[in-house]
Amino acid sequence: MARAYINAYCERTGPEIWNEPLNAVTNLAFIVSAVLLVRSLARAEPAVRADWAPWALIVLIFLIGIGSALFHTMATRSTALADVIPIALFILLATYLALRRLAGGGVWISLAGMLSVLGLAAAISALLRFGGGSYVAALVAMLAIGLYLRYRLHQPGGPPILAAAGVFTVSLTSRTLDQPLCEAIPTGTHFLWHILNAVVLTLVARAIIRHGRSAP
Repeated sequence: MARAYINAYCERTGPEIWNEPLNAVTNLAFIVSAVLLVRSLARAEPAVRADWAPWALIVLIFLIGIGSALFHTMATRSTALADVIPIALFILLATYLALRRLAGGGVWISLAGMLSVLGLAAAISALLRFGGGSYVAALVAMLAIGLYLRYRLHQPGGPPILAAAGVFTVSLTSRTLDQPLCEAIPTGTHFLWHILNAVVLTLVARAIIRHGRSAP
């Protein structure tokens, strides 16, 4: 009896564990991102090193790499959850921290902004029947927050957030085109999603760590 598996990406052609080698290996980019952020944090001031927020972001980036690697090897329902849950948590936490620490919003305003991203993701997924609704919502949040920081507050965290939004646009495009380009590119384009997203998460985390004020 064949093993049940989720065939979601172009590179996968069967149930074998090592059937998506490129999609699996490129998750190392998230591990590298987490290690680089830890090294950068080790050189920061004691108050920054003692702050919970940078460590929470770094742990989530690490878990994103592990969860995604598990999914692209096992491709089961449980590993799919291990893949998407850390990503969703990072999006929500980063949105809250960007609003709270970079934009200087209050706790309730920042929480409302975070929940708005969640609501927008659900609306996009329901109305457009697009499985990447949460990612579109994340892109909208990055653009809105980045533009507000850059042109309204002239906050130094704005440019890296906008840069992250630009990279994420390319990343989301590569994820979306994975299946349509299967015949032309047998390996698919999903592996670019991993590499580029590691850059996106690094830019967002560094912006919050370097330019955000300490706050609950």
